[in-house]
Amino acid sequence: MSRRGNCWDNAVAESFFSTLKIELVSQCAWATRVEARADLFEYLEVFYNGQRRHSSLGYLSPIAFERQHEQKRRVA
Repeated sequence: MSRRGNCWDNAVAESFFSTLKIELVSQCAWATRVEARADLFEYLEVFYNGQRRHSSLGYLSPIAFERQHEQKRRVA
């Protein structure tokens, strides 16, 4: 966690939560916590980690980046 009132200490987390709010939270209205948890799980595990491309990973999804890294490691 960052120092109180200093968002720059935790810029990666701040960026992620901004993305989460824009791409999921602002578009949904859940009736129950169970629905919210299910949507959040699907967003994170299926879309964010599996399909969404990240500029910091060379425009690969996190799963594709890990696979590529593992293949390079095996070859070396």
